[in-house]
Amino acid sequence: MAPAYKLTYFPVKALAEPIRFLLSYGKIEFEDFRFERENWPEIKPHMPFAYQSIAICRYLAKKVKLAGANDLEDLEIDAIVDTINDLRLKIAVYGYETDEAMKETRKKPLFDETIPYYLERIEAIVKKNNGHLAVGKLTWADFYFVALLDYLNFMIKKNLIADYPNLQVLQKNVLNLPGIKEWVAKRPVTEA
Repeated sequence: MAPAYKLTYFPVKALAEPIRFLLSYGKIEFEDFRFERENWPEIKPHMPFAYQSIAICRYLAKKVKLAGANDLEDLEIDAIVDTINDLRLKIAVYGYETDEAMKETRKKPLFDETIPYYLERIEAIVKKNNGHLAVGKLTWADFYFVALLDYLNFMIKKNLIADYPNLQVLQKNVLNLPGIKEWVAKRPVTEA
């Protein structure tokens, strides 16, 4: 019997990894189809909005019972996920810059202002929320953040959470969950 889902993405973790975490945690069988970048032009027309990873995560979170218990909890989860995504986009502007001079001008503000601004607040949220990013319990927001860490670290070439002990505990806790631990042990090795 064919798997319930086919996850189509580049041969990296990046934005697909939160989806893989949710599927693995929920023990939902899926085909992890990874295509080479040069094949994107022929695949892209079959994806109406390119790749809507957060919407897919939200859908799967409901299936695996990691969404909020009500609209207010969903709002809290969505707000932190959107904040993490905002940080990801700011890091990507730096990480994907090909002009080395421009990249250097973006480095100091990113590392000295932007990253600390976000991570200090996210660290405080985790401390206040019983070791989680939202509503005081395990939610898909925790998965989203931890699953993106390798990608974020790849773009900035350092451990983003090295100075944030609560975020380190969150990472450890998520990576030790049944399903996630098994996925991480068997997934293809990639930098990002």
